[in-house]
Amino acid sequence: MTINKDKPDFIGLAQAVIAAEIEAVEALKHRLDENFIKTCEAILSCKGRVIISGMGKSGHISNKIAATLASTGTPAFFVHPGEALHGDLGMITAEDVVVAISNSGTTEEVVTIASVVKRLGAVVIGMSGDKHSPLAEISDYHLDIAVEKEACPLGLAPTSSTTVTLVMGDALAVALLEARGFTPDDFARSHPGGRLGKRLLVHVRDIMQEGEATPICLPETTLSNAILEMTSKKLGATLISDKDNTLLGIFTDGDLRRTFENGIDLKTVKIGDIAHKECISTHSDELAVNVLNLMQDKEITVLPVTDEHKKIKGIIHMHDLLKAGIV
Repeated sequence: MTINKDKPDFIGLAQAVIAAEIEAVEALKHRLDENFIKTCEAILSCKGRVIISGMGKSGHISNKIAATLASTGTPAFFVHPGEALHGDLGMITAEDVVVAISNSGTTEEVVTIASVVKRLGAVVIGMSGDKHSPLAEISDYHLDIAVEKEACPLGLAPTSSTTVTLVMGDALAVALLEARGFTPDDFARSHPGGRLGKRLLVHVRDIMQEGEATPICLPETTLSNAILEMTSKKLGATLISDKDNTLLGIFTDGDLRRTFENGIDLKTVKIGDIAHKECISTHSDELAVNVLNLMQDKEITVLPVTDEHKKIKGIIHMHDLLKAGIV
């Protein structure tokens, strides 16, 4: 291999690749036909699992398609064709749907697997770039992933073809997701770890301060005593309630600074006279991410938590959202 001593046009080369792959994906749109519909129907009625299999670069794409299906409501996993021919075919049953992927449609291991599982009674979906290939002939339904040319200037490295295959897999996953009525809550159940799961699963009740940790003052409490309550609970605010624990208002650090500027007597003024009477609150069963959005929109850092009768259940601070990984 020789290196071109002239400075390559990296941007131009990259743009040519992107343009070629866009063109290939655009062409794919117009090749969707009854086979795509039948494939979706077969997967929706499948009583087993969806098995995706492919060799080489198609294998890498197959793995990703299986992962996308599994995370969007369609139980699926990847089986390596080489391993399948040496025992892993035992994972596949007659109730499964097998998606066999080979750009040429002639990959020996993939064609062999398709033949075996077809005799077993499983539904076989072939994905190839040749609708007259051995894989297409074996398949119950065939998805055409042909590309006019690879983005690779040598026409050798799988580029446009793998992109088109991936897009076809995404099209299947999303079509099935919609057909199943898959919801954000369903998505969260399969993504419980990490920030995504937390944003979709964590409720206010899971992270709010409650009980003795909640700063609360009666309206007749002096400002000096209210400051002591705020300081001891370290949340930068205190809630104001009546004797029945009904929320009447809130007083924050910001309000305290403004109070000092106005020269109010800390020992005589009552907290109920200077607190915000019309304060925003939330409920314990609200998603924490919704509270985050509300706080950001209103530019506040603390929020009372009440029930439907405005009885105080606790308080939530931006720090609670940070600790929980919501932010």
